[in-house]
Amino acid sequence: MKAPFPVLFLLPIFFAGLLNAAEPPFAASQFPDLAAMPDRTAEYRQRLTGGNGTLLLEPGAHRITGTLEVVLSGKHSALIRPATGSATLIMDGPGPAIRLVGSHEGSASPKSFKVETFHERMPVIEGIEIVGNHPEADGIELVRTFEAIVSKVAVRWCRDGIRLFERNRNVTISDVNLYENRGIGLHLDDVNLHQIDVANSHISYNRGGGIVVRDGNVRNLQITGCDIESNMPDDDSPTQTANILLDVSGSADDKARSIAEVAITGCTIQHSSNYSGKEFKELAPGGANIRFLGKEIAPIDSVTITGNVLSDVSLNVDLRDCTDITFTGNVLFAPNPDNLHVIRGKRVVVNGNTFNPREFERPGRIIFEECQDCIFSNNTLRALLAPEGSLFVKNSQRLALNGNLLTESKGGVKLEGSSDIVVKDWFVSGLPEGAALVVKDETSTRIVEEGNVSAPADGKTAP
Repeated sequence: MKAPFPVLFLLPIFFAGLLNAAEPPFAASQFPDLAAMPDRTAEYRQRLTGGNGTLLLEPGAHRITGTLEVVLSGKHSALIRPATGSATLIMDGPGPAIRLVGSHEGSASPKSFKVETFHERMPVIEGIEIVGNHPEADGIELVRTFEAIVSKVAVRWCRDGIRLFERNRNVTISDVNLYENRGIGLHLDDVNLHQIDVANSHISYNRGGGIVVRDGNVRNLQITGCDIESNMPDDDSPTQTANILLDVSGSADDKARSIAEVAITGCTIQHSSNYSGKEFKELAPGGANIRFLGKEIAPIDSVTITGNVLSDVSLNVDLRDCTDITFTGNVLFAPNPDNLHVIRGKRVVVNGNTFNPREFERPGRIIFEECQDCIFSNNTLRALLAPEGSLFVKNSQRLALNGNLLTESKGGVKLEGSSDIVVKDWFVSGLPEGAALVVKDETSTRIVEEGNVSAPADGKTAP
């Protein structure tokens, strides 16, 4: 169902003019004397080589035109930070401003390490800003590193903010600001990566996605305490990207490319869709807050999504070809049009969440399609306007839909082509007169309805 587009009575100043925003600018717009700045690439490369991977930047803005690459090669670690005060690197050429290249080819197990690799432990990039002045400028790239730390770093107006490539182990990314880049904020690009913590960071306005994991072999990814916003086109360009995107769908026949063991906890993840002026136009149609694109041969699995605030995109959460997922204790509002799609999911547990469009009028549907052995329980659903059903179950088997509270909504549970479904202990208030909680087609079988309670609306509506 297509979402209704009401006039918005309150428009946050923050979003004023967003529809007309241009591509991110280049550093020359901020630094008008950039052309007169000396190119310090050769000098910094020499200092990195002579200092065994150490570069202490002087305060101020410094122009480079090529990558500052540190080849660790079993000899030393790296340290790149300001000597004192604050320092900015202006990347006035293609490629990453900083690249760290290690030699680790093993796993995270100590038994897989070459002894010389331990000399490369914990390379650190901290306390600097990187600003792009070239359409192919990137921020930081990590290749075959061990225990790399990127902290208190800002990357702006580049292509990708931070890119992890080939193989990395035990990475920490914390307290970073990846803002208004043309591509992806944090890009795990076909990387073999186990153990990565992403914490306490702002990742916003990156047109290609916020945190994007595509292909590779990724395990033990923790995303905690971050603000992840508006990481998609800021115009009406259709998109399939997301604020957090895990995607192995492009390698359908390759079981080695897989993603598992992920925790997304305590984040605000939102924008862009709704805040687009009195004459409503879609922003980034198709965008999602969290989008998992698995595949039949290797579903995305073993993931917990807990304690997040999710709002203001075309689809709040999109889970496709996933198994063993828990989605608990989250707050979802302002979808445009839908809240949650679970497609070809197995053992997906959706428990204790709130679904409320807040000041918007939205269908807000929750859809389970071609799913097995899933639970939808102890959730509150308010003011969801899809008349065909707030919760739509299609071609699915063995679902427990228990203990939910549904108020002020246009439809209840719709079942189509499904079997072995339990709808139990729902409390329902404010459905349209004569509307049933459960509507099922003739192909749905073995449907159990028990302990459901309906009550008329009392006229007291929640905000």
